[in-house]
Amino acid sequence: MDGALDAAEEAVDLLLETGRAPGDILVLTTGDQHPWAAHELSFGDAAYWAQHDARDDVFFADAAAVERASARPVVVVAVNGGDDTLARVLPAAMTRASALLIVCGDPQRINQVLGAGV
Repeated sequence: MDGALDAAEEAVDLLLETGRAPGDILVLTTGDQHPWAAHELSFGDAAYWAQHDARDDVFFADAAAVERASARPVVVVAVNGGDDTLARVLPAAMTRASALLIVCGDPQRINQVLGAGV
């Protein structure tokens, strides 16, 4: 698994250990999907998004779907590819996070995108 995905999972674990409700957390990936999302999507798009709407657990989504994701207190972005996606996703992720935005990945890469006018 990509280092950014590992860091995102560690962030989620810490959030849960400190009392954050699982349904408060949205994880977005800018490159390959998180294995959980890939598995759940194998049951169909409707079932996958029904889990998002239920807000019973941490929800993992491709960053390309950020517009479809509803706001949550915490949004974790795993920068595991897709620099072009990252420039579009970070502003949208900021609007989705009502309390905390966590960005995981190569700081140099993230700063390059942020320096490009995000």
